[in-house]
Formats: sequence, structure tokens, C-alpha cells
Amino acid sequence: MRVAIADDDPDIIEFLGKIVTEQGYTYDGYADGKSLSNALLGNGFDMVILEWNLPGQSGMEILQWMESAIDDRPPVIMMTNRTAKQEISDALNAGADDYITKPEDKAVIAARINALLRQSSGASAMETIAEYGDYLLDRIGQTVRHGEKEIALTAKEFELTDLMFRNRDRTLSRRYIMETVWRTNAHLATRTLDMHVSRIRSKLALKPENGFRIFTVFGYGYRLETLNEGR
Repeated sequence: MRVAIADDDPDIIEFLGKIVTEQGYTYDGYADGKSLSNALLGNGFDMVILEWNLPGQSGMEILQWMESAIDDRPPVIMMTNRTAKQEISDALNAGADDYITKPEDKAVIAARINALLRQSSGASAMETIAEYGDYLLDRIGQTVRHGEKEIALTAKEFELTDLMFRNRDRTLSRRYIMETVWRTNAHLATRTLDMHVSRIRSKLALKPENGFRIFTVFGYGYRLETLNEGR
């Protein structure tokens, strides 16, 4: 796996590069937007870690350019010290797959990198039985077990649960969830999605002590966060 790291601070590139290599991946560093965009045209990267305030081309400009210029673009983590909810929403809507606010712990960054690479490679997406910590999903029977307890879910609740576990640690837009689970567009009443998210959060007891929580991303969607996957 090859990762492109773009930041105008060489210390940040070195810091992120060490995390990437410790996970068994390789990386190339870029100090400005122009050199990154040129590299993306000529090299096959599996992920891009992108600073918002790059000289030459900003991270947002590169995101927009990638959407139109690269057919099979790699997943992108936007990493910046911007913390405003609207800016996070703007980055995700522009095409970022995840967003990390500086400073962040090494272990958290490594987990987010691995989660996004795992998701983009489609690993385990077609397993009929999938285990996530203490949760066991049976995609044939559409049942969920938490420890020794079987949890009753409706068909839509199971589809939503399955989608979120398969994409854990990745932010999913409302539109994507609605189109995937309800096979309709984003004009479906948002309360329908919010109600289903609330139900699976409650029924599955998705809270820190059980290793997972559902995080609401303001103005964008939801993310099932892995806190401690246990086994």
C-alpha cells in the first residue's frame, strides 16, 4: 500500500510517515499542492493524507480537482487544525473520506488510516458471518448477536447496521446511506434516517463500554467509531 502525504511542514510529513511505515505501508511526501497533483496523475496511490492549507493549491482545491481529473481516485483523509463544524462538513462534501483535526494521537491516526484502507479494499464486505468485537452479524439470517444475546432488528435496521459496521470509522453521508439502504434519494425525510440510527444505537447498545459508538457529523451524516474492537 502506498500513501501520499501532503503538508507544508516537513515535521508533520515525517510524523505521519513514521505512522504509515509502522503499519507496513510506504509513503511519499509533498510540500505543496502542485507537486501532489502532478504525482497523483502519474502514480498509483492507495490513500492521500491531505493538509487543508497547502501552498499552490489548497486541500479543498485538490479535492475538487481529484473528483474530475482522476477516475479511480484513492480515499482521502483531510488533516488540519481547522475545527469549525461547517468546515469539516465542507471538506467531507467536497470529497474527503475522513477528517482528522490536529493534534491527534498516533494510535488514533493509525486506526483511521487502517480503517479507511480496509474499507476501500472491500475486505470482509461479502462474508456471510462477520464478527466485530462482541457483535456477530449473520447476513443470511439478518440477525445480530451481542455476546450471548440475539437482538431483534427490522430488515432496514439490519441493513443500516451492516452498512455502518462494514464502513466503521468512515463518515457516511446521509445521501449515501439513504441511497444504499432505502434505494432512494436524499429527499427522503431525514427523520426516517435519524429514527433508525437512534433505534440501532439503543438496541445494539452502541456505547464506549461495548467498543463502538455512532458519531453524528454535523451537516453531513454519521460515523460508527471503533473505540475498542476487543477480540
